[in-house]
Amino acid sequence: MSVCLKDGRLIDPVNGRDETASLIICDGRIVRDVGQAVDCVIDVSGLVVCPGLIDLRARAREPGAEHKATLRSETAAALAGGITTFCCPPDTDPPIDTPASAQWLNDRARVLGGARVVPLGALTKGLCGTTLADMAALMRAGCGGVTNGRRPIKDTGVLRHALEYAAGLGITVFLQPEDPWLAEQGVVHEGEVATRLGLAGIPATAETIALARDLMLIEQTGVRAHMMGLSAARSLPLLREAQARGVPVTADTAAHQLHLIDEDIGFFDTHCHVRPPLRGAADRAALREAVRDGTLGAICSDHQPHESDAKQVVFSDSEPGISALETLLPLTLQLATDGILPIASALHRITAGPAAILGLPNRGLAAGAVADLCVFDPDEEWIPCAQTWKSQGLNTPFLGQTLRGRVVLTLVDGEIRHQGRSLPGSPRT
Repeated sequence: MSVCLKDGRLIDPVNGRDETASLIICDGRIVRDVGQAVDCVIDVSGLVVCPGLIDLRARAREPGAEHKATLRSETAAALAGGITTFCCPPDTDPPIDTPASAQWLNDRARVLGGARVVPLGALTKGLCGTTLADMAALMRAGCGGVTNGRRPIKDTGVLRHALEYAAGLGITVFLQPEDPWLAEQGVVHEGEVATRLGLAGIPATAETIALARDLMLIEQTGVRAHMMGLSAARSLPLLREAQARGVPVTADTAAHQLHLIDEDIGFFDTHCHVRPPLRGAADRAALREAVRDGTLGAICSDHQPHESDAKQVVFSDSEPGISALETLLPLTLQLATDGILPIASALHRITAGPAAILGLPNRGLAAGAVADLCVFDPDEEWIPCAQTWKSQGLNTPFLGQTLRGRVVLTLVDGEIRHQGRSLPGSPRT
């Protein structure tokens, strides 16, 4: 089937394109001839057409925690958020530490026919932090990289050996920098809010000390590495200095870290319990600047859906994480509204940026590119609510708040897999 998306604002961060034009899709790919006959014309005037969003970190909870969410519910939520590809960390039950578990996830996602799912394989067997997983086999099974997720590798010798092994295979290692001894008992950023609420704090040094160690090992081993979920201002000079020296390291932050701070916890709002924690206003400003200048090459959702009981307890006993697939786009667009960076650069951080980190082919909206597309209304205001929320997890501090920028269409392989509202269109007769 061939489709014409007529008169949309095409924003292509890969090719530097920002213009009003039509886009023709045939057999799942973008084609050059905009004058050819098509089966269906959809009027997208006034809407933005961009490459589909790519999310580096989203937990779908399957297998093992289906009471929180399932691949079916979370791929639907991803499509509603304009996300055509997302990465699943390996901390499922059982973990993604064998080719069979990675292949199961790939097959399950393919059967569901929603968003593309890229598993991240385990860096160590069972995420135990002691014995290396078979990284080569995991990559052959379709993993986009390897990581121990939030499970720390405390033994620096084991981590060095893991990075050396990955470097020899050309595998990207995803690392979450957090010193487990400094952070173990903490639930919020160490500062005035933690003191006022009487909650155990996680100091910024829990991140910076681990980051410094990781950066030195990355430089020593030559492994291609990606730092996940940076949150502290003091981390960014370390990262910039390493990148300036040519150390092969990239990094991301979660979208909520660019908008919320520890003061938003208010009176023990467990929906603001995240890991790493929300930090101070100065940290948020530094993260925004790092996104602007490209030090942080990607913004992710860090999606972690939970059942209601996980948040309806005292703060220190609640489970950290935000259900965030459906808010990734509007929170990123808000950066452009706030004048932090142009809209094309903002979209780059959730499309081409993460694609480059994963090593995925990405030709943007060029002829011949796979038609994974997001069509959104940049001006539509909407309020997340339980009635329209697609994710099984309702644990978001943005519920009931007004957001701007809403997905209208999401296409995967040229097929419309999410339609937020009806658009003028007519099948060819």
